[in-house]
Amino acid sequence: MSKVSTKERTKTTAVDTAAPFRWPDANSTAELVLDEGLAFCARKAGLDSVESVIESLRQGESTVHQYCRYGLAKKVAESIGQLDENVKSVYTLDYDATPQDRCFGADDQASLIHLIVWAGRKTDALDALVKALDRALVQAYAELVNVPQLTHLLDVQIVDDADVEGRRGYGALLSSIHNRPIKVWAR
Repeated sequence: MSKVSTKERTKTTAVDTAAPFRWPDANSTAELVLDEGLAFCARKAGLDSVESVIESLRQGESTVHQYCRYGLAKKVAESIGQLDENVKSVYTLDYDATPQDRCFGADDQASLIHLIVWAGRKTDALDALVKALDRALVQAYAELVNVPQLTHLLDVQIVDDADVEGRRGYGALLSSIHNRPIKVWAR
């Protein structure tokens, strides 16, 4: 019986590992969302700095708060869409204030940012991403605006193709003629 051996020559290449690519974590994403969301708010509200926005939020100025919520909604939507390729589009919906709240000027400083995320399919990974981002945003926003009792900032409802096509649950709102949400991000 004879033994057969083969030798294979391989080419070696040097790989630069000094700065490997890393997916952003929830804290860095929340920081980016807050920075860019507050900058958007400053531009829309005609304020000269992000510090002015923070002071206005602490004082409870509703117009600044609404610009801030919209700016944060856009940046959260963009972040979710970039981090999960399954996401098709993201919408924001405002249904917190009742007529009585509006009439009596109820404080909406800590109201939730309502988002509807349309994904090809619902996954545990997308759920985990949303929960981690909410925790990180709550921590950063609560410190920034001095609202220590804040427990949630995001209310995210995930719908899939079947929900939208069958007009079930929040999927029905995407084609509603009475209370249609605003698209803030799309692939």
